[in-house]
Amino acid sequence: METSIYDFSATKLNGQKLDLSEYKGKTIVVVNTASKCGLTPQYEGLENLYNTYKDQGLVVLGFPCNQFGHQEKGTSQDIQEFCQLNYGVSFPMFEKIEVNGKNTHPIYNYLKSKCSGGLLGSVIKWNFTKFVIDKNGTPIKRFAPTTKPEKMEAFIKKIL
Repeated sequence: METSIYDFSATKLNGQKLDLSEYKGKTIVVVNTASKCGLTPQYEGLENLYNTYKDQGLVVLGFPCNQFGHQEKGTSQDIQEFCQLNYGVSFPMFEKIEVNGKNTHPIYNYLKSKCSGGLLGSVIKWNFTKFVIDKNGTPIKRFAPTTKPEKMEAFIKKIL
């Protein structure tokens, strides 16, 4: 049974499989993303957080998802180009996944089991739900889709 985020792997947009154990000792923000969402401008805030704190051990991992209003219809290449051209995203982005239902990616089953979402329980309610994982690989906080990355900064600084 999985005991930390490091027990999982995911496929990056370029098709390369990556073991999350590569991020051992880092503070991780995992976020489900979409290119055609009202919250899409959060890419900018996530990129700013990543650039500000990556040298102190922060990594942001983006997981595109098309489950909410079909707001991520593109291919991996479309997503990559959109993120780089519009927001200069340099943090790791992964292939499109599902975060709810029977095809939920194992990473999201794990995260939801460790950090429930209040009234809605473990269900992800929209794009840009953010999970913070500490340096030991333990999910410690879940932020709502509407919580801007800037509002997470004080919490992240405390745990870096």
